Amino acid sequence: MNIKHPLSPLFLTFLFFYLHPIPTLCSADYDANTTTPSNATDFIRISCSVTLYPDLCFASLYGYANAIQQDPARLARTAIGVSLSRARHMAAFVSNLSREADYGADPRASSALHDCFSNMDDAVDEIRGSLNEMRRLVNPGSESFRFQMGNIQTWMSAALTDEETCTDGFEDVGDGPMKTAVCERAANVKKFTSNALALVNSYAEKGTHKLLNKKNV
Repeated sequence: MNIKHPLSPLFLTFLFFYLHPIPTLCSADYDANTTTPSNATDFIRISCSVTLYPDLCFASLYGYANAIQQDPARLARTAIGVSLSRARHMAAFVSNLSREADYGADPRASSALHDCFSNMDDAVDEIRGSLNEMRRLVNPGSESFRFQMGNIQTWMSAALTDEETCTDGFEDVGDGPMKTAVCERAANVKKFTSNALALVNSYAEKGTHKLLNKKNV
């Protein structure tokens, strides 16, 4: 499968923000914890507290504070865009290594690289699908919103699993620079996807809670 040229997270974010506005929860409907954010940067920092890697989450997203403001939908979508960019870079990296390994003397390394690329390529497709679904979101608090967010959660979870599976084949490969580089990069990509999934889950929970409140009125 051909890999498209990786797009920067900045390009992805602003492209979708300006060309594809999405319905959002207002800041009054969203509270990541008991602290009230005073500005966009605080909002991102507070929101990142729900992730497994909050420092990385904040570092990767605070540069988009002007675009995100205090909007949890934009925050989740930006995180998905960052995750997609990282996964694309990783897929391209492994693809290049696999072509080189085809001419090497270790068939186990070649097989592991091909398997890793296949998994990472699947992850790219799943994250891209999640980003596209975010573009089509209906109003929070509706049954359609819950269905769409369920799709996004499923695809992001599948992408995380594919990224985790990427390095399974390297268990039988001897230690060396190539193995170390792939495993370290894969571990880093998983952190971005994990953070994006956590922010998606948080946004989905708030939107679903709004739906339940409507039903109880």
